[in-house]
Order: sequence, then C-alpha cells, then structure tokens
Amino acid sequence: MNTHDPDNFRSRFRRYEAPVRTERIPLAVRTLSSNALFQGEHEIGIEHHGALYRLKITRQGKLILNK
Repeated sequence: MNTHDPDNFRSRFRRYEAPVRTERIPLAVRTLSSNALFQGEHEIGIEHHGALYRLKITRQGKLILNK
C-alpha cells in the first residue's frame, strides 16, 4: 500500500530553474591589419619581456609565431 502524499514530496525539493543568460559585451580590442604590421615583408620580429619572437606569413597565407 502506497501512503505517500505526492504534494508533500514535491514541496521538499526545489524546482530547477534554468540560469538566466546575460549578454556578453565584447571588449574593444585594438586591431591592426597584417599589411600594416608586415609592410610587404613575410617575417617580423616582436620583442616581448626581453625575448625575441618571429611572426611569419606562410605560403598558404597563415601566421606562425616562433620564439
């Protein structure tokens, strides 16, 4: 014999509520074109915290950063 009260059972548990979605506002990022950076070259040097990095444009037009 089942003697539980379904209303009493439901009241002991919180109802799940989906989290409210908030819109993300993108931060302004300073953007430079690769043409402005490379100025016709295929490789440039970037000094960062005393280390020299090399940024290269590949034959496929992609960028590679090496230390």
